[in-house]
Amino acid sequence: VTVDIKRVAETVSDELAKASGYKLDQTAPIATVPDLEHYDAVIVGAGTRYGTAAAQMRNFWDQTGGSWVKGQLVGKVGSAFTSTATQHGGQETTLIGLIQTLLHHGMLIAGLPYAWQGQQRIDEITGGSPYGATTITGGDGSRQPSENELEGARFQGRYVAETARKLHP
Repeated sequence: VTVDIKRVAETVSDELAKASGYKLDQTAPIATVPDLEHYDAVIVGAGTRYGTAAAQMRNFWDQTGGSWVKGQLVGKVGSAFTSTATQHGGQETTLIGLIQTLLHHGMLIAGLPYAWQGQQRIDEITGGSPYGATTITGGDGSRQPSENELEGARFQGRYVAETARKLHP
């Protein structure tokens, strides 16, 4: 399995990004819409802002109309993950919104099935749902994903890769 990690372009000025504490030292290359047609699977990750995916990710997908018209993503595997600042900050609404976009493109959705038992834990704050892996960062962004949340993300990644391999041998 080959994996490319990319990011979407920033949509705010450098000045505002710095003032708002954005992570600006990203090494991942910026994704382009034509990149998508070359993959058997796409896992979309976006932070949650006010109950929906961050504008930067929405902006990227809003540019995929040409791919949609040509059906370039039909039959590919799609999946999503997110983070929120608070426990009830819109994780599932963000994931569903991203998944809706992937479905409009004709992608086959692979979430985070309950075969991964970690999302049923109640002994610690744990993100994750059948829609995809999640984490809770805290209002100041200081909380890092727990080992349990990371295992959920790894499970989801393996599940997506295995599904894509079966569909696209």
